[in-house]
Amino acid sequence: MILCCGEALIDMLPRQTTDGGDAFAPHAGGSVFNTSIALGRLGTPVQFFSGLSSDLFGDILRAELAASGVDSTPAAISDRPTTLAFVKLTDGHASYAFYDENTAGRMLALGDLPKTDADALFFGGISLVVEPCGSIYEALMLREASQKLTMIDPNIRPSFITDEPAYRARLDRMLRVADIIKTSDEDLTWIRGDADAKRLFETTKAQVILLTRGSEGVTVLTRKGKVNVPAERAEVVDTVGAGDTFSAGFMAHLDRSGQLTKTGLANATLNDLAAAARFGAKTAAITVSRAGANPPWASEL
Repeated sequence: MILCCGEALIDMLPRQTTDGGDAFAPHAGGSVFNTSIALGRLGTPVQFFSGLSSDLFGDILRAELAASGVDSTPAAISDRPTTLAFVKLTDGHASYAFYDENTAGRMLALGDLPKTDADALFFGGISLVVEPCGSIYEALMLREASQKLTMIDPNIRPSFITDEPAYRARLDRMLRVADIIKTSDEDLTWIRGDADAKRLFETTKAQVILLTRGSEGVTVLTRKGKVNVPAERAEVVDTVGAGDTFSAGFMAHLDRSGQLTKTGLANATLNDLAAAARFGAKTAAITVSRAGANPPWASEL
């Protein structure tokens, strides 16, 4: 079982009306939400922890989780509003404007932390940026990291960061205890000032680092070596949810091979990890070939 911990929100995606006017269509989204959806669709046992609203957008989120086989019982339900993210696409690449003040997802408390029997926990996204939810997710990761496998994908959104020193300090603490760190070359440059992923081994306990490089693929690094895995060819519609789906595919493959535990990961070979990365790239290629974050089902692979 994998417990995905992070934001669920409504992506307001740009569309056109029948008469050619600009409009936005609501779609369930959020980086960690997308990863949980992709895991569920791939047939991997998965739970989702976040703050979810009882409003009409929260109903959409819970319905989408259930339809994709994701167990949302760990989530904290409140009558606060749902976070909205308005998306702008430029040459297929997404930028975001977030509306997140006093939302259900943001206003988590320590008392909302779930007890979990999960073998692995996944963290990341904008949920790590703001308070109080950022501190809550950090507390959960630090509570579980000594016993459970943990993976983090910071998925940096600079326009959403209001207290950069605090956010950098939180990322540093969480990266230090993670078993798997997934980051894009752009995100790593923001975090460290360069895209030298190998340097992360100097300051973290990570066993595996996944450096994604867009159309150039992903580099899988361990303390013993590295391998480059090319991206799958795809006709790109947009890149919304691509990295989230890659993370899910990577974890799903390791889970099926019994390697998504601390011991299993320690015993995994570079070839094992490359195979998981190739599966992640294959799932991501399907996602980018269609509009919005719409991860594939197992039957599509």
